[in-house]
Amino acid sequence: MILVSACLVGINCKYNGGNNYNEKIFELVKKGEAIPICPEQLGGLQTPRIPSEIKIIDRKRHVINKEGEDVTQNFEKGAEEVLELAKKLNIKKAILQPRSPSCGVGKIYSGNFNGELIEGNGILAELFIKNGIEIISPDEL
Repeated sequence: MILVSACLVGINCKYNGGNNYNEKIFELVKKGEAIPICPEQLGGLQTPRIPSEIKIIDRKRHVINKEGEDVTQNFEKGAEEVLELAKKLNIKKAILQPRSPSCGVGKIYSGNFNGELIEGNGILAELFIKNGIEIISPDEL
């Protein structure tokens, strides 16, 4: 069993109320091989919501929305909820949405809301890596 970003299976949970539907990933869920999760919703954020990006402030990662509000606590809470589920289900692998401040792997937005990508991982992705859960992007399927 693997975990997948819920937006990848057509669940409208992206910040803008849309999704990132991927037929291959939807088929994994349909066959019972994957479970969709949205850490941002599990962290208490609404859909749609104000776009957020990760910024480094005083050498610490913070998730700041476009209006300047610090929503780090929501992102961390959601990531912890997903990690708890992953541990209970003995999950070893996840397919996560690229660039997201939660799920992004390898590259995330710069924190300047200008579309620039930088090296880094989202809050959930980083937590999974620290806990030995393999992460791939949909392109790696």
